[in-house]
Amino acid sequence: MANKASITVVGLGSGGEDQLTLGTLKALEKAERRYVRTADHPAVADLKLREIGFESFDRLYERYEDFGQVYEAIAEELLAAAADSAGEEIVYAVPGHPMVAERTVQLLRQRAPERGIGLRLLGGESFLDQVFARLGFDPIEGFQLLDASELAREHLRPRLHTVIGQVYDAYTASEAKLALMGVYPDDHPIVVGQALGVEGQERILRIPLYELDRLNSYGNLMLVYIPASSDERLRRGSFERLHEIVAILRSPGGCPWDREQTHQSIRRNFIEETYEAIEALDLDDPDGMKEEFGDVILQVLLHSQMEEETGTFDVYDVLAELNDKLIFRHPHVFGGENAEDAEAALRSWEQMKAEEKKRKGQAERKSLLDGLPKDLPALPRAHKVQKKAASVGFDWPNLDGVFDKIEEELRELRLAVREESAERQRDELGDLLFAVVNASRFIKADPEEALAGTNRRFAERFKYIEEQLRISGRTFGETDLIEMEEWWQEAKSR
Repeated sequence: MANKASITVVGLGSGGEDQLTLGTLKALEKAERRYVRTADHPAVADLKLREIGFESFDRLYERYEDFGQVYEAIAEELLAAAADSAGEEIVYAVPGHPMVAERTVQLLRQRAPERGIGLRLLGGESFLDQVFARLGFDPIEGFQLLDASELAREHLRPRLHTVIGQVYDAYTASEAKLALMGVYPDDHPIVVGQALGVEGQERILRIPLYELDRLNSYGNLMLVYIPASSDERLRRGSFERLHEIVAILRSPGGCPWDREQTHQSIRRNFIEETYEAIEALDLDDPDGMKEEFGDVILQVLLHSQMEEETGTFDVYDVLAELNDKLIFRHPHVFGGENAEDAEAALRSWEQMKAEEKKRKGQAERKSLLDGLPKDLPALPRAHKVQKKAASVGFDWPNLDGVFDKIEEELRELRLAVREESAERQRDELGDLLFAVVNASRFIKADPEEALAGTNRRFAERFKYIEEQLRISGRTFGETDLIEMEEWWQEAKSR
């Protein structure tokens, strides 16, 4: 019976042959076919003196554009070689430890069992061993190992010792620097280590962050170390820090005003902050948006914190619910389906929203118009009511019918003003406004935004009239409507 095809993966450590384990050395001596991910490693040169040679995969780094393709190709070549090995011993050597920052080994672990190929791992000294020894920190204090090629702002935790490996070249260093600058100041001190523990090659540099992509050399033995810091300013952009601050404000030793608040007592604040955020949007004011969006988020945090204190839910439950909802309602993005345009995406959203409510066991609404927030202002509420009615065909066939309805309601309002009660006049005014909202829907203009724009323009023009009065040293009582109308027209033409 033929021997089962197999691959033995060995770790070369982070330095020369002195870091090899005895088991690794024996496996290499015994192997009939030896491969190494890269020959650019101190142990490879030492082993050559022992007449232990390798077939290197360095050629693949030149063939493919990114490391992901290289690692895929290496794994596939090794699996093919094992399948054709006729029982020969195949050893694959990697830098450091096979299970530390070694993507090719992860690919082999996934695919070898599927193809009936055995896989054995022999550990080696990881580059982390040298990191702890040469840079002098204890990982029990809190430690994270990150890949420079996949580094993102959300990975970074300043209160942990951070080691960033795979800093292969200036481009990777530059991308890593940009991610780090999302959390750390540009001049934050960092440590760059090259070939740690390798005699004659080791370099340890302490530089400001902005110099990370300005070094003379990079390579597969380079890493970046950022010591843990208790400076809370480094966490000012993190959601976790915001949650922590709000919890402190609501705690017994926190702010007396914040502690006393309830959902109802700050309900109005939520509405006001939302309108202020909308105003910043309407003014296209980035600085205002930045501030007002923060105030809205604070309201969400405060209300969530109140529930966390009673044990019902916390803000992370809110985030989880939102994440699930966004993914579920976008099957055309996350589920392999397609949406040709925005209208198709909206239909998909509404369909999945209805399905979501069924899954949650929520009772079906008796009316199509049920479910609108009771405190929604009248103008946007009218717009939503009309859209829902139109969705089932209860709508004017075209804009001409809408204009006819506006004229009809205007006539009825005029008649009510002359002959009817105040209550009737109010009703007719409401009918006219409702008809005008229909026009906004047909021309695809949000009525709230349209009226808000008119409010702003009116205020600007009226202020121009006030300015002209100040320039002339007069008051409103010392002018007339004709002169004010002239200034109004001037303001319109500006």
